[in-house]
Amino acid sequence: LFGAGAIAVVLAAAPYRNFDLDRFFAPKELVLHAVTLALVLLGLRRVKALEFDRIDLLLAVYLSLSLVSALFAGDHWLSARALALTLSGAGLFWAARAAAAAGGRSTLLAVAAAAAVLGAAASLAQAYGFTSGLFSLHRVPGGTLGNRNFMAHLAVICAPALILAALKARRSWTAALGAAGLALLSAALVLSRTRAAYLGLAAGTVLIAYGVWRTRGRWNDPHTTLRLKFLALAAALGILGALLLPNKLHWKSDSPYLDTVTGMVNYKKGSGQGRLIQYGRTLRIAAAHPLLGVGPGNWAVAYPKSVKEYDRSIDYHSGTTINPWPSSDWMALLSERGLPALAALLLALFWLLADAWRRAGRAAGLYDYLESLALAGTLAVTAVVACFDAVLLLPAASFLVWTLLGALAPASPALLAVTLTPLLRRRLALAAALIGAAAVLRSSGQVAAMALYSGARSLAQVTTASRFDPGNARIRSRLKALQKRRGAPPAITQRELHRPPAGGGDAEPLSPDPQAPAIDGDEDVSLEN
Repeated sequence: LFGAGAIAVVLAAAPYRNFDLDRFFAPKELVLHAVTLALVLLGLRRVKALEFDRIDLLLAVYLSLSLVSALFAGDHWLSARALALTLSGAGLFWAARAAAAAGGRSTLLAVAAAAAVLGAAASLAQAYGFTSGLFSLHRVPGGTLGNRNFMAHLAVICAPALILAALKARRSWTAALGAAGLALLSAALVLSRTRAAYLGLAAGTVLIAYGVWRTRGRWNDPHTTLRLKFLALAAALGILGALLLPNKLHWKSDSPYLDTVTGMVNYKKGSGQGRLIQYGRTLRIAAAHPLLGVGPGNWAVAYPKSVKEYDRSIDYHSGTTINPWPSSDWMALLSERGLPALAALLLALFWLLADAWRRAGRAAGLYDYLESLALAGTLAVTAVVACFDAVLLLPAASFLVWTLLGALAPASPALLAVTLTPLLRRRLALAAALIGAAAVLRSSGQVAAMALYSGARSLAQVTTASRFDPGNARIRSRLKALQKRRGAPPAITQRELHRPPAGGGDAEPLSPDPQAPAIDGDEDVSLEN
């Protein structure tokens, strides 16, 4: 289940190009919820008692505060979506932890790494001219992840797991596959020009390098050293291939990759400046709602109402933000769920890192040591990337991150144990089934709404699509615009249906400011014909 889910969550996408983000997110969320539901129900059948250590209790506090925040949210449809993703991520963490304790750690690492490599391969295929209706046309080369940044995030987050899997491989050909996968990840990372991923990679590399230096001379294994050199060579070949082989990417800059390196921490213009502006305005929202935030998923509703001047984060046709979250997980959680929820999650991740560091210092074998370093590196990469982009708020990244953290998490003493009586087991299974089924149905409804809208020929069909996904800003705006027309004919042309409704949202459209900084800088590249 983990393997099939990891691959499916990376490759799942819908061909409905009128929906730039949801056609990628909704199918992936459907996979995430369905796999988590199956794993949780299977786990409840096998486990005899629920044991909670310090990390588990902190995650439980985070989930509880998120639930309370969702109850007080202004838009419950959006909060239900965000809360379901959070619950599924936590369920995957606990399921992966149980699977690793049962001897499945190596398998979990391998499938997560393979999924990231497949995502990178799809991105490279798009960069070198392969076309598909499942690829994004606006954030190339994002492949089936819909955005080159999302692909790069997965690549760097899963890189420690891929390296660990290659080092632990029992057969040479398996290690060679790992090296080939690392070459693909390296090439895709170069072509992505994603600064958040580069900064995360740097942070993870520094932390792992320090861990190696701290125990220098303790682990001198010639076989492992040889494989490390082979992996380093594979990564170098991937980087050289990306820089030297001609591709179909047409960047506005004459020296795109050099510009990315030299502007790594540039915050005075471009997307760096745009992020700072967005963060400042998001902090104002958080300051106004410090305890519970505005509700999971409700930043997109609160942000436009708090901004008076022109802001490129806002879509003035729909009255909501262009992206449904700010360009930072931590900013999103702070503004949507409040300071206590963010603190609980950060403490849980900190204790994971502390446990990994202690385990590395007292490791009894080489592989225990490498697994601890891989966990520390994964946490460092995730924490840094989440400072500048959405990670845990996205289905594919959430699936792989929580799976890796659960697989690599060391065993800790239980602080609380609950014996599962037959009655309690049935009640927990029923609750999990109801919550999971609701999440699956919601994601299925989103996919159905996109399908209905894309093939709509009448106002009635657009109305039906809006009932399947009442929170979809595009469908809602188009429906409102069509309902305002006098004597609207029953037939609607596709051209009329899919053009942006000018002023169709709740916000007053403003004149675009060409000097306003962009947030993500994704539109500085296109595909050559």
